[in-house]
Amino acid sequence: MSASSASSPPVDWDVIVVGAGAAGLMAAIAAGRRGRRVLVLDHANKVGKKILMSGGGHCNFTNTGTTPAQYLSTNPHFCKSALARYTPQDFIDLVDAHGIAWHEKELGQLFCDGSSKQIVQLLLDEADGAGVQVRTHCPVQPPRRVDDGFVLDTAIGRLRCASLIVATGGLSIPSMGATGFGYDIARQFGHALLPTRAGLVPLTLSGKHQERLDALSGVALDVEAGCNGAHFRNRMLITHRGISGPAILQISSYWQPGDDLRLDLLPGRDALAWLQAQQTERPGTELKNVLAELMPRRFAQRLCEIWLANRPMKQYTPAQLHDTAALLQAWPLVASGTEGYRTAEVTLGGVDTDGVSSRTMESKQVPGLFFVGEVLDVTGWLGGYNFQWAWASGMAAGEAA
Repeated sequence: MSASSASSPPVDWDVIVVGAGAAGLMAAIAAGRRGRRVLVLDHANKVGKKILMSGGGHCNFTNTGTTPAQYLSTNPHFCKSALARYTPQDFIDLVDAHGIAWHEKELGQLFCDGSSKQIVQLLLDEADGAGVQVRTHCPVQPPRRVDDGFVLDTAIGRLRCASLIVATGGLSIPSMGATGFGYDIARQFGHALLPTRAGLVPLTLSGKHQERLDALSGVALDVEAGCNGAHFRNRMLITHRGISGPAILQISSYWQPGDDLRLDLLPGRDALAWLQAQQTERPGTELKNVLAELMPRRFAQRLCEIWLANRPMKQYTPAQLHDTAALLQAWPLVASGTEGYRTAEVTLGGVDTDGVSSRTMESKQVPGLFFVGEVLDVTGWLGGYNFQWAWASGMAAGEAA
């Protein structure tokens, strides 16, 4: 920025949104529809980068089963108001109005039939219709409070606004431009920050735990992962560094190093009753071959090499059969860590919601300052819940700014 632009009179806006992701664009649209003069700024080279890569390029844009129960927050009640006022059906109606075809994949997860680009274009079209201006390639310096709002020095000059909406996201996937700028702004204005960590992220194994599964990289199976009272049934994928797949990504948000992680390898079954039936019906069949009917053969074989004694079913005593069933339904897995922000889909923690209005997303200590989306200490499960929080929190702020 040149010296002349820094000294020139600031350009006035009603609302400036920092961050051109899902929450920021929705906030801008809502404010623009109310006749506010709105400018969206982002340092990245394009808008909605996480939207574009989400859902394998098809954007899992919401979940029809959204309730506050699918969100992690120090204050579990904080998300209730915004989610109640902007529902999955509200966003579905918007998608339908733009003629975007979609389908439900599983568990209420909605995806575009086509490309994630359609959701980004929807948001840009709505923003344009609401008179919102969007500028990318535009780094922003920390804002300053003035009597009637905020002043920001940016790549396009000095700007002033009455309301400032922070929609900068979290720390996940730094290769796409994620930074801690939103946290810096919150801290600057006296907001408390809760510790952040990677969420919805693959878990890593080390030492003997990694060596035992190393040869199984690429093998996937259905499991129910459990940790700290949370349970998720879905697929697990063994990788060359550890474990991934939807069940593991889900449980990762509840797991921290040292926590007990257990996997039910026969989800939905009474393992003991099933083993007893196999013993009666197939007494001469070895355990590894019996298990291979319900899980990948290579995985069953490794289980029987390391964790279970492999012998014909008729040779198991009732006590041995009970112990085998117990291990199959609570297989202990010792993870050493996570893949970190590099591959995490979300960031847990962030701006403490105690300092923010749950109805408007406005700061309780700084009038006109708003926080939306992932920068707040609200994190959804895998499956469209984080997008729904972005739409709902963005709408709440945009209607109030």
